Amino acid sequence: MHWRFGRHGFTWRGAPRAPVSEGPLLMGVLNVTPDSFSDGGRFDGAQAAVAHGRAMCAAGARIIDIGGESSRPGAEPVPAEVELRRVLPVIEGLRAASDVCISIDTTKAAVARAALDAGADVVNDISAMTADPEMPALIAERGAGAVLMHMRGRPKTMQRGDLRSSDIVGEVAGYLAERVEALCAAGVDRAAICVDPGIGFGKTVDQNLELVAGLDRLADLDRPILLGVSRKSFIGAVTDRPVDGRLFGTAAACAIGAWLGAHVLRVHDIGEMRDVVRMTAALAAARGRVG
Repeated sequence: MHWRFGRHGFTWRGAPRAPVSEGPLLMGVLNVTPDSFSDGGRFDGAQAAVAHGRAMCAAGARIIDIGGESSRPGAEPVPAEVELRRVLPVIEGLRAASDVCISIDTTKAAVARAALDAGADVVNDISAMTADPEMPALIAERGAGAVLMHMRGRPKTMQRGDLRSSDIVGEVAGYLAERVEALCAAGVDRAAICVDPGIGFGKTVDQNLELVAGLDRLADLDRPILLGVSRKSFIGAVTDRPVDGRLFGTAAACAIGAWLGAHVLRVHDIGEMRDVVRMTAALAAARGRVG
């Protein structure tokens, strides 16, 4: 098997609290929404959300990704004011309690600006900063970290229509390359940008599998790679497990993703995935010794 584990060498300048040169980092998912596919409604109070964020930090998370709008298939958008009401108390509370890197999961510049003011470091935009024309300039102005993700359509409609692709990995790589260049042209520091192939966002089960298995092809983008596979439906399709039974399927996908060069793993189960990363690292080191 071709492997890339440990070949990091990046400085994600927009996320100085989370040096990707250390190896695959764990990004903890903290949804403060009533309708997210996995944990909707569990942490919709600020106190509970901050406590969960701190617990994920203690378990090994280096980044906490806070979202106030569900991006599950079929999800309806929410107004910026609703999103802000959900996320700002959590960002403020977590920043007061921890120096962890905080990411805001949003497509809205108004939400991103307020989140950065409240202490966030990174803007994780599932639209690759195409949904709001003000987002690239905001990132450039603030020197924030940026995660650009590939998605077909929008969450409400992304799994509808013709999803065929003759080369999904090439399609995703080409799109992300274009978005990186667009942000650089808007004044964003290339070293602040991270890319995400968008597992589950407008893809078939087979395409999701191909993206994870072909993750090393994204290395030519020369940017850190974020992989978000945790508990997703393609794992359920393969394992025939419900959302709360996909831990081992998630672990397998994270191990392969780490082996093939993922720099950040966006996950729900931090303690378990920390063991996955450590074991994969140990095996990769042994692979290096035996050639």
